[in-house]
Amino acid sequence: MKKNPVNPKQSEVKPLDLDLRPGQSIELLKELHILTREGKINQDSRRKLKQVLHLFQFIEKILKELTEEDPAKGLTLADHGAGKSYLGFIVYDLFFKQLSQGCIYGIETRSDLVEASRALAQRLNFQRMTFLNTSVSESLQSELMPSDIDVVTALHACDTATDDAIAFGLMKKARAMVLVPCCQAEVAAQLRQNKALNLSRTPLAELWRHPLHTREIGSQLTNVLRCLYLESKGYTVTVTELVGWEHSMKNELILARFTGRPKANAADHLQALLTEFGLTQTLASRYP
Repeated sequence: MKKNPVNPKQSEVKPLDLDLRPGQSIELLKELHILTREGKINQDSRRKLKQVLHLFQFIEKILKELTEEDPAKGLTLADHGAGKSYLGFIVYDLFFKQLSQGCIYGIETRSDLVEASRALAQRLNFQRMTFLNTSVSESLQSELMPSDIDVVTALHACDTATDDAIAFGLMKKARAMVLVPCCQAEVAAQLRQNKALNLSRTPLAELWRHPLHTREIGSQLTNVLRCLYLESKGYTVTVTELVGWEHSMKNELILARFTGRPKANAADHLQALLTEFGLTQTLASRYP
């Protein structure tokens, strides 16, 4: 039996059906292609919007806390691997736009995306958004950025880009970091390379003997090491889900708030894990 063609309009919903904030810019959502020019949205865009808005709830809580701690200080936020700057624009629209001070910096290596973000910020009159066509390491030396940054974000920063964002946050004395890692391949590659040696050395290597487990253990271990490193540097760390697994497999959210009180034994546990998994030569310099 011949099936009727699917009408794409059937999968669209109106903005009124969305959980939007009062005053949220519909024009911004259209510019980001989350909404069509007619003000409708398809299900794929709805999932993306839900994910970004859910992440914003965590960021908003941190921004409010930091504002209460120092009301006279204009907050600064650096978004690494900004891409099309979905996150930066949403955060500016829902929080920074209402303030008289504070700035968001989008850091992205692809020049076309940086130019597009600059043009969009100008069209929307988002005057306190700055976009840098540079890498994380180069942004540390940029005169366009302040010496200190309050909040560092990295949404789906691939592989070691999350580690670069953490290093940036430490150098800039970040008061908070919001990280959603993605595609951690480095540790898995090292586990794979040393698999035969580790299997003869410890039964724990059975955890990553099979290729699928190697990838999963590598991803899990990478984030555990990151959390321990942040705790050793005086941050309190919370790990939670960003959204449900039905929306994204890259789902782990790491929230770090600086307290200035390093967690006891965090550095020792980190080094012990590097040794146990045979990663000391590869990663020791990353976690000084």
